[in-house]
Amino acid sequence: MLPILSFPNHLHVQWAIKALEAGKHVLVEKPIGLSSTEAKKLLKASQKHPHLKVMEAFMYRHHPQWIKTKELVDQGAIGDIKTIQSSFSFFEDDPKSIVNKKEWGGGSLMDIGCYSISLSRFIYGSEPKSIAAIIDYHPEFKVDVLASGILEFEQGTSIFFSSTQLADNQQAQIFGTKGNIKFEWPFNPPTDKPSKIWVTIGDDCKTIEFETCNQYSLQADLFALAIINNTPVPTPLEDAIYNMMVIEKMEESNLKKKRVTL
Repeated sequence: MLPILSFPNHLHVQWAIKALEAGKHVLVEKPIGLSSTEAKKLLKASQKHPHLKVMEAFMYRHHPQWIKTKELVDQGAIGDIKTIQSSFSFFEDDPKSIVNKKEWGGGSLMDIGCYSISLSRFIYGSEPKSIAAIIDYHPEFKVDVLASGILEFEQGTSIFFSSTQLADNQQAQIFGTKGNIKFEWPFNPPTDKPSKIWVTIGDDCKTIEFETCNQYSLQADLFALAIINNTPVPTPLEDAIYNMMVIEKMEESNLKKKRVTL
């Protein structure tokens, strides 16, 4: 049996450690925890059990549309990447909702903004050198309900927002010197019909369609294969730590009202 921890965010690290101590491999729902300090605690605990696998569950990375996109980017199909634009939003004002519980690690950044941060780091293949953010907080819930960020990488930028107080929407587009790649459903494509990306190079726009699949199942299969074959997991915990660090730097930037470095 493979434990998949999908508890509220504040329980992720403590129960992941319990699973390791019980001799279990563990797939931990994103975000890995409440802070980079917590994430480092889990990494340290995992190093005491080198025969066990631990991974943060960012399911989007395992969908064929993102695997193909990363392949195209690395091949230089759309030239040098200069900027990425993305957003993820939905509306949730129920005070009992997990996303509106500050003590549970609620807020838009922890719930969905982490996707834009993750995909930016994934596509550029590096960490941002500076971060700027403007964040709006709910007056009662004290969680962020709208977070807008600019990540500066050595090669280019990533501009994005996340919100739990806007209409349902998700989008992602990658711009290079020769063309761009646009997603129909970047983060949770449907499981009952094919998904699409559009690759535009010059005046030519090509639609790439992907067979219907379940990215959660693909993720679980890849994690299971790492266990069976005793190979590294697709996404190491160090990646989770850096994603949490960027979230924290966004909060710092908003507080200081200036750009900060990682």
